[in-house]
Amino acid sequence: MLIHFVHLGDAYLPELQAYAEHVRAAGHEAQLHRQTDTLPNDAAVLWWMCGQVSRHMASRYPAAFHIHEYASTSVPPLAWLKDRVKRMRQPLPQFRIFQNEWVRQRMGFTDAVPCEFRDMGIAPEFFDGPQATLRAEFDFVYLGEMRRLQHFLPVFDGIAQAGKSVLLVGDLPDELGRQLRRHTRLSVTGRVPHSDVPKHLRRARHGLNLVPDQLPYTHQTSTKLLEYCAAGLSVVSTDYAWVREFEQQHGARFAYVPFLADAANYGVLLGTALDEQHWVVPDVRALGWPRLLAGLQIWRRIGLHA
Repeated sequence: MLIHFVHLGDAYLPELQAYAEHVRAAGHEAQLHRQTDTLPNDAAVLWWMCGQVSRHMASRYPAAFHIHEYASTSVPPLAWLKDRVKRMRQPLPQFRIFQNEWVRQRMGFTDAVPCEFRDMGIAPEFFDGPQATLRAEFDFVYLGEMRRLQHFLPVFDGIAQAGKSVLLVGDLPDELGRQLRRHTRLSVTGRVPHSDVPKHLRRARHGLNLVPDQLPYTHQTSTKLLEYCAAGLSVVSTDYAWVREFEQQHGARFAYVPFLADAANYGVLLGTALDEQHWVVPDVRALGWPRLLAGLQIWRRIGLHA
């Protein structure tokens, strides 16, 4: 069997590599398409990472098994309108996959298409190697979408006031870089391969899970937080619904900072206050991709597993 994964957007989706490895381990093949004109005419399984799927593409493959996956809902601006347009215009697939129940409800489909949930997982390399230590090179590390840090410039001013250091893993947009690079104890890795991310996380003591107070971010899984935990880092997070639920479910103990505060307050919270924090880093091995994907129903639906 050859499964064609179609990802037409710009978002980084680590699940695609995990899917491909799972499919190949089962003795089948997976192919990723970044544009639709590379799809063969005889494609039997089309796995769309939604996005909008055109009705033309659905009609072009009437005999194929179509899977629509929603790893996220639309992001601002006009997120609600984008989701409504998807709901109205999306052709009917044979199966849907949602990240969680909130995403399913947000999308609001009212048809009878069967579905299941597939949360974010953790690549095996995050569990390998030494765990983070108190003698780390940096006090904090941030991994992920850098443009969201525009919401949190006072956090970095507070880190500087507290005399702490921070490592940013990834590429900084030029304007944001100009705003942040005035902090002398801030370092940026630039773009790194995903396989190298764990070693950079372990250069720090605490992972920063800075999530804007906006939908859908506050109700969706923070992949960076999962990876911090897998690498053994304690977590400092903004306070929102998903992270509180995760903390309770996994017996974790994180430190929290507000969405909005001035640099002086952040300096206290990220300085002396952290020294008194009681941390619990949860065991997240059950969230590794191989174990997470093995339990999905979709494999039996398409005949990948007996």
